[in-house]
Amino acid sequence: MTDDSRPGRPVMLGQNQYGKAENRVVKITRDGATHHIKDLNVSVALSGDMDEVHYSGSNANVLPTDTTKNTVYAFAKVHGIESAEQFGIHLARHFVTSQEPIKTARIRIEEYTWERIEASDANSRFIGADEVKHSFVRKGQETRVTQITYDGSSWEVISGLKDLVVMNSTNSEFWGYVKDKYTTLPEAYDRILATQVAARWRFNWSDDERKMPHWEKSYEQTRKHMLQAFAETYSLSLQQTLYQMGSRIINNRSEIDEVRFSLPNKHHFLVDLEPFGLKNDNEVYFAADRPYGLIEATVLRDGCEAKIPVDLTNL
Repeated sequence: MTDDSRPGRPVMLGQNQYGKAENRVVKITRDGATHHIKDLNVSVALSGDMDEVHYSGSNANVLPTDTTKNTVYAFAKVHGIESAEQFGIHLARHFVTSQEPIKTARIRIEEYTWERIEASDANSRFIGADEVKHSFVRKGQETRVTQITYDGSSWEVISGLKDLVVMNSTNSEFWGYVKDKYTTLPEAYDRILATQVAARWRFNWSDDERKMPHWEKSYEQTRKHMLQAFAETYSLSLQQTLYQMGSRIINNRSEIDEVRFSLPNKHHFLVDLEPFGLKNDNEVYFAADRPYGLIEATVLRDGCEAKIPVDLTNL
């Protein structure tokens, strides 16, 4: 489409989307005295027949971003938040089916988890040690993430996590690598291996006729297999560890066809203590935050096509 009234050479509008980003919603479910928390950061992006708003400014096909924000909060009440994935599916379906100009909805969600604070026996004289069911402490291990995309007929659900810091204090080596005149790194036969895991995994559920995965159990089990693979792999490279983590997920979770990792190598260098007359027997390290090696790769089920965007794990 071109518009002759626009000055200069004819141009065309490319891919476009709009919505309300980072809607923070906290849902408290009160089960008597026992409370449950779901704490989400929800971003909505909508696309479809939106050429005219760009060319002429006509808002005839535009659902206000403020409305998308309101929908997030209303749906937290109407549907509850069983899981980040289920909540995103409710939202995506609503936007595509309720607004004819909207052809595709993409919902991105970050979830922040909380755990209960254990009460002390000393507190029992006030409210009872076994009655504190409404106090929580924010977990700091990782942020759970998901992206739901719906085009009116098919679904794509990519979930994962970021900022999960893990370390093996031994069972890691790095040697036998290419050396040139700029190589100064000494070979290591017993080193710390640490990384801050960013991972995304794609579910093979894609249409409403198929049984939906159990999202909460799937996340818990996928995380477990990933961490167990990290702990149980005697590593000769972070690439090897990455592949084992992805393979363990694919082999144990039939609902997942693809995993992509972005793993920064959180380097720990032995401190030279010889100037002080001390021997450093793999005990004292300097933790360097930058520069760092960045290892990224996708692990796929045999016969499946890679669909997770290469840079999605960096978000």
